Amino acid sequence: MATLKREEYITIENSANGVCTIWMDQKNEKINKIGPDLIDLFEDIFSELNKDNSIKAIILTSKKKDFIAGADIDAFSKVQKPGDWKPISRKGHAILKQIEESKKPIVAAIHGNALGAGLEIALACHARICSNDKSTKVALPEVKLGLLPGGGGTQRLPRLIGLQAALDMMLTGKNVFAYPALKLGLVDKVVHVSALQKAAQKLALELVEKPIQRERNHLGMDTVKSGFPALQKTLTNIILEAPLVNKIVFDQAKKMVDKQAHGNYPAPYKIMECVEIGWNQGLEKGYEAEVDKFEELILSPVSRQLINIFFAMTDKKKNPYGEDKVKHVHRLGMIGAGFMGAGIAEVSMNDGIHVLLKDINQDMINSAFKTIYNDNAKRVSKKSMTKIELEEKMALLSGSLNYEDLDNQEIIIEAVFEDLKLKQNILADVEANAKPNTIFATNTSALPIKHIAAKAKNPELVIGMHYFSPVPKMPLLEIIKTDKTADWVTATCYDVGVRQGKTVIVVNDGPGFYTTRILAPLMNEAQLLLDEGGDILQIDKEMNLFGFPVGPITLADEVGIDVGAHIMSGELMQEMLAARPKFKVSKTLLEISKAGYKGRKNNKGFYKYDEKGKKVSGQIDADIYSFYGGNTRTKFDANEIHMRCAMAMVNEAALCLQENVITHPLDGDIGAVFGLGFPPFRGGPFRYIDTVGAQQVVDILNDLTAKHGERFEPAQILIDYAKSNKKFYDK
Repeated sequence: MATLKREEYITIENSANGVCTIWMDQKNEKINKIGPDLIDLFEDIFSELNKDNSIKAIILTSKKKDFIAGADIDAFSKVQKPGDWKPISRKGHAILKQIEESKKPIVAAIHGNALGAGLEIALACHARICSNDKSTKVALPEVKLGLLPGGGGTQRLPRLIGLQAALDMMLTGKNVFAYPALKLGLVDKVVHVSALQKAAQKLALELVEKPIQRERNHLGMDTVKSGFPALQKTLTNIILEAPLVNKIVFDQAKKMVDKQAHGNYPAPYKIMECVEIGWNQGLEKGYEAEVDKFEELILSPVSRQLINIFFAMTDKKKNPYGEDKVKHVHRLGMIGAGFMGAGIAEVSMNDGIHVLLKDINQDMINSAFKTIYNDNAKRVSKKSMTKIELEEKMALLSGSLNYEDLDNQEIIIEAVFEDLKLKQNILADVEANAKPNTIFATNTSALPIKHIAAKAKNPELVIGMHYFSPVPKMPLLEIIKTDKTADWVTATCYDVGVRQGKTVIVVNDGPGFYTTRILAPLMNEAQLLLDEGGDILQIDKEMNLFGFPVGPITLADEVGIDVGAHIMSGELMQEMLAARPKFKVSKTLLEISKAGYKGRKNNKGFYKYDEKGKKVSGQIDADIYSFYGGNTRTKFDANEIHMRCAMAMVNEAALCLQENVITHPLDGDIGAVFGLGFPPFRGGPFRYIDTVGAQQVVDILNDLTAKHGERFEPAQILIDYAKSNKKFYDK
């Protein structure tokens, strides 16, 4: 018998028309999750309902805001050795097969999220109907946790929507909204949420009389509009036998995975293996491959680290300063309507915050309005937002050229150029016009907040909110507090960040704070490698292979060579040199910046760019090496590049913890992974140290110090941890 009591999760409602509705409503939880106990419970319920002759059809739905949010990830942590998960997995497959083979049609009525195991349960049903609400999304996101769909998803999804579209969904883990899901054939009907249950009953009764006949060709090409566009064009213009076509699809998918994963993430490859086995050898072989490979992945160190990150993200949604200290923000003033300002305004509007966009130039304000409108219009075209919702959202945005109009905001954020006097002047203008207790937040990547607040009338209201570019896509917000910042101010800014959809860390003030401070040594080391004759393409490629999504030279172009030079020659580096006078700094980036190189923003950087500003892959600016001693370049050992660049960042992260810039390793890992692209499968600098071992890290740093100088001297905290065999995390 199931250990989970039925009333803790399930309510059963029988209708006079013979349709039975199973309402999922997990008690004491905000969402419905699938765990081992629920598998047993489902087995009992479906066996019982199939024996009841008064029941003609069954609807599976939810009383919560989501259908099923996925598997209970906590259960994965109990898997310690081979054989621990396979019995649970096989039991799950058996229950889903029971649903699939039920003589009574079962309809999944989906509102909100149907993710992972939630979608896999829906796939086993005979039909799916969903609401057209913007909250309704379906996905198989297991790849983001280093896993594969373990409930038959690798087998049922390709047979439902076609091989190409299914691989696209599983290898990216992307969300699919209601109408795109209908277009793919993933759901059978889309209705308004108020009509969902009635429409589901109608569909269920129709299936009693006449089951749905799903006519697909071997690839499902008639419904596929996403996936691999180049491949789509090829396949629709030539006639090939199915086995050869399938091979092309798998080959294209593997090329895409190789390009993005660099062999560091096993899950995409295991997904393709499961799909290919099932596609070529039949369902039963596919299911068994899924069972085997899921357990392999769940025991892998990559999955462990990605799951750690998932739990960290969840933990960061809770305000550490307490909800009672939060002053709820309804109105936000945004000073600076450039790229960053427009992005901050856009994410703020997502949660209903009214934004007043202030700039000295009306054309800048108009351009920001256009950018925000166009970004949201794309959502309308994808039917994840209605035109009415777009207009309602744009009504939250207004513009002004005058500080006097910033008199009704609870928080004002400035995002102007990194110039101390300019930011101080803006703060003075805000204090002269804003109402009392208005928070002033500065979006700066390196300037100490205490310097910006040096002349402030109310320094307790001044705080840093460091966003990352592009704001709508980058997940991190780094909040920087000074010793004078009021706790309620920090709590309120944390709340605003969460409402903006950000993962938030709070750090203490200082040059470069945390993220810029640990990035600077890595970028400096890449420049020193070039000074020593290194090759741009090799350095970027090797850091990609180490796990960074963007190489340090490409990053310099993307961020802006002028911005990088400003940071490398600014207060951050001056303070580093004051504390560590033998820290070697490359001056070449400053020289390049003075020569007019700004990177992608002016199509003049380390790489070549076309007329549209797109990087020309593998092509370097013809004159760039003249700043580094000429075109004769040296190939470095791959491990030397990895260790010099990565350990420069890791050691600096340890120093930040040692100096109380960050107060917990978790903030350091979250900041590095979400803000700077530190390899997620390595878990962040502190998880990486724990994995390698503090003593091994100290040994590597000592070796680097002997070869390249005192900038690599290990932080004292690392030496202490090595001596005591201590780790930064308990588990």
